[in-house]
Amino acid sequence: MLLDHLAIDPDRLRRLLDGINGFGFNPETGGYNRIGYCDADMAVREWLSDQMRTAGLTVRRDAVANLFGRFGPADGPCIMVGSHLDTVPEGGAFDGALGVAAALECVRAIREAGLVPGLAIEVVATAEEEGRFGGMLGSQSIAGIVTAKWVSRACDADGVTLVDAMAAQGLNATDAVDAKRSSGDIRAFLELHIEQGPVLESRGLSVGIVRSVAGVRNLRVRFEGEANHSGTTPMDMRADAFAGLAMVGTAIPEIITTHGGENTRVTIGKADLLPNFIHTIPGEAEFVINIRDTDPALIESVDAALREAIGTAARTNRLKAGIVEQSRIAPVQLDRDLAALLQEEASRLGLEALAMPSGAGHDAQTMQALCPAALIFVPSRGGVSHSPREWTDWADIEKGANLLLAALVRLSGSIKR
Repeated sequence: MLLDHLAIDPDRLRRLLDGINGFGFNPETGGYNRIGYCDADMAVREWLSDQMRTAGLTVRRDAVANLFGRFGPADGPCIMVGSHLDTVPEGGAFDGALGVAAALECVRAIREAGLVPGLAIEVVATAEEEGRFGGMLGSQSIAGIVTAKWVSRACDADGVTLVDAMAAQGLNATDAVDAKRSSGDIRAFLELHIEQGPVLESRGLSVGIVRSVAGVRNLRVRFEGEANHSGTTPMDMRADAFAGLAMVGTAIPEIITTHGGENTRVTIGKADLLPNFIHTIPGEAEFVINIRDTDPALIESVDAALREAIGTAARTNRLKAGIVEQSRIAPVQLDRDLAALLQEEASRLGLEALAMPSGAGHDAQTMQALCPAALIFVPSRGGVSHSPREWTDWADIEKGANLLLAALVRLSGSIKR
């Protein structure tokens, strides 16, 4: 068979990933800093453009800095494959970047083998996937689900607006709403990504095939009380904003037990106190609650319970409370036929592939709104991600990348020249 001896070059893949991670590296922490639309994020896109051209791809960049490298017919539909290049602050070496590098390596392997795709293959490096501004802007723009209202209001945790961040890089944020690809332009979207959880490693498996991706909802909560002296104000006369925050935090386990399910995740990962001084009762607390689940009904139920807990905490602690829904991404069922194809190719390669959900958001879930989408997972050591300690063994990466390669050859109709 055509695929029997076709494989990626793991050393070449590793060099490509190392090249990507030459941008934004912090030698003091071991972390990577390519937050969306920072200088390092834009610089790595220029570098990857050159790598794509050298590999024989036709390269272009769209209005939001999504980077595309096309191999095969210049016209007509394509099979799109890739992931993102941006990171969280002090992130790891594999999240997103591995999927981009693996996509380009697959095309290099196809080209090197003298195969010609019947359908073009487009390698994509999406922009701003990590949600600096509350969404997955790159893939959302491709899928046509970005609104002008959201673009005009989006800002990061430090108050920097999306409009200003893009303008600093010579981009016009309002063009995001016009970056949609047509529904017939992309026949399928494939993504390879690290699991960012412990399941595959715990089962001794190298590959997972994702069937569903959790939805994400972020609630920005603000408690207003009264700042006062920590030594002279009796405990029963305080309006302590932190006490309200603490009550909400301690309510989360019971809310999940009562209103959630096995895939429910609720996190308070961002909080600010004012005046934030050791001898002063906090007069203000602002925090973000992150809600995730694969079931939209459970997200609604947990959201309602959290709002009730916020109200109770405010009344108990003499606080004013405000809640703003900062962003939402609906849970998604990925394409069954593509998942079945991946299972078939995994079996042919002798790989046991676990059908599984994803608790983290990925470009594949956004692209499913435009075209059939599939997501391959490879293990994360210790389930660690978004950290300099993020690691995936190269033996597992090679297996996942070869599964991606096999799917690309089959979907693109590649034949011997």
